[in-house]
Amino acid sequence: MINPVWLKTFVTLVDVGHFTRAADSLHMTQSGVSQQVKKLEEHLSVELLMREGKRFSLTDRGQKLYQEAKRLLESLNNLERKVIDDPPYEGRVSIMSPGSVGLKLYPQLLDLQQSHKELVLEYRFASNEDVEVAVLEDRIDFGLMTYPAKSLDVVSSQLAEEALLLVTPAEFCEVTWQNLLSLGLVDHPDGKHHTSLLLSANFEDFQHVGQIPQKAFSNQISLILEPVSRGIGFAVLPNYAVKAFAKQDLIRVHSLSNRVTEPLYLVQRKGRLQPNRVKYLMSEVYRSVGCEKEVS
Repeated sequence: MINPVWLKTFVTLVDVGHFTRAADSLHMTQSGVSQQVKKLEEHLSVELLMREGKRFSLTDRGQKLYQEAKRLLESLNNLERKVIDDPPYEGRVSIMSPGSVGLKLYPQLLDLQQSHKELVLEYRFASNEDVEVAVLEDRIDFGLMTYPAKSLDVVSSQLAEEALLLVTPAEFCEVTWQNLLSLGLVDHPDGKHHTSLLLSANFEDFQHVGQIPQKAFSNQISLILEPVSRGIGFAVLPNYAVKAFAKQDLIRVHSLSNRVTEPLYLVQRKGRLQPNRVKYLMSEVYRSVGCEKEVS
């Protein structure tokens, strides 16, 4: 393999056109420049220069080497810059979260992507379990979960607490246990868990979700309140999902005596060295939902 130091000396010599100026540019002696060029010629077994005192002209093979070596050295310089450079607003960042907080965050992160055209955002809605697995397998840069990760290889940092809300059709005014039984439940993947948390804290008659007739089910976070808006049943959802529903005039959010919240955690693989673009988006997530201990 050709010594890249010799190549740099040779290219510099050709660029400046003079042994003395090349030596000054490289902080070498003139004899050092001559020796490295000579070693390059010996390595290739060709003459690269036709020497005329301190001046020279290139042979045909010297011209070919100069052109190729210049491209190679520029490529190496670009490679070094790419490896060292760590811009905060360029590159791909992958995130996963449960649906509710995703409805809040995703539009805000798209605003950032519009401001920074070289930033590429991959955002997936997923269950807590899938988020943790993706973090462990290094398939995403970081994620959000509504409980701390179970694995010791995942670091969990609490960001906020999101209120669970009871949502009924707009015409439904009086919340009693019997009225909820009559109305029935619009279920979703976390529906039974959320409903148990909220109703057990507010209704003495509540024992388990099986007491309540199920009227509908949807696994699309943006569509869960659609049957509620049509009078089909009630639902219990996190705050962000309720706020994101487009038909607010067709639903009613009820304030119950005992407020119940669900924590929100930012999770990332333990020991992972995050690039600046990931740190930047993590800071934006903290800014958006962090410290919101009282979510209205």
